[in-house]
Amino acid sequence: AKGAKVADTPQAVVEACDIVFACTSDPESARKVVFGEGGVLAGISAGKKYVDMSTVDEECAIEIATAIKSKGGLFLEAPVSGSKAPAVSGQLVILAAGDESLRNDAQPCFDVMGKKTFFLGEVGAGARMKLVVNMVMAVNIEALSEGLALGQKAGLKGSDIMAVLEEGALKSPLYSLKGPKMLEGDYAPNFPLKHQQKDIRLAVDLGQKVGQPLPVAAAANEVFKAALAAGHGDADMSAIFEVVKR
Repeated sequence: AKGAKVADTPQAVVEACDIVFACTSDPESARKVVFGEGGVLAGISAGKKYVDMSTVDEECAIEIATAIKSKGGLFLEAPVSGSKAPAVSGQLVILAAGDESLRNDAQPCFDVMGKKTFFLGEVGAGARMKLVVNMVMAVNIEALSEGLALGQKAGLKGSDIMAVLEEGALKSPLYSLKGPKMLEGDYAPNFPLKHQQKDIRLAVDLGQKVGQPLPVAAAANEVFKAALAAGHGDADMSAIFEVVKR
């Protein structure tokens, strides 16, 4: 009804379009879309433009960029900060890196998807920034889970805890959005737990690579892994609360 067309393969999409945007769930799927049979790379020719908005590690982003450029294409990584609601309302934050001319060409589309675009330089910078942001988010939602669990077991009302947090320096959109739903056991997915665990794992891996100890993030990752093993992978990331409060 809106005029969109469907193609059978990523190759067909690339061949039909000047700029192609892709967003998949992890490095494996991002590579499959590009390198698989009938994939993006098969359709790339001189001047074709590929924007990958997936959350991946920088090695994956660089590998895809190198392959696209080897066939004369232009590449931009552009992972986003924001989940379902910001995506629907066009309020994402775009973390772009790579070919700056492609960033400029893609900006009108970014302006529809998001409220702010950052251009961070060479390919890999976008992936690193996204992992830093999601690592901080994971640690914070785990800390909120522990605070609510401790407070409730100590006889405090969860609603009172959230009200106090709202009035102090710890007030944040993340806590305001997730806290009340956690107390209600509402884990309808905005950002699935399995993807948050993947991102904090990649952040811990990045810390290992650059020699930065991440003891708190590593501990949070173990809690997310426990939540994943407990069957909460498809629920919202805040379902980590179910493991913490046991």
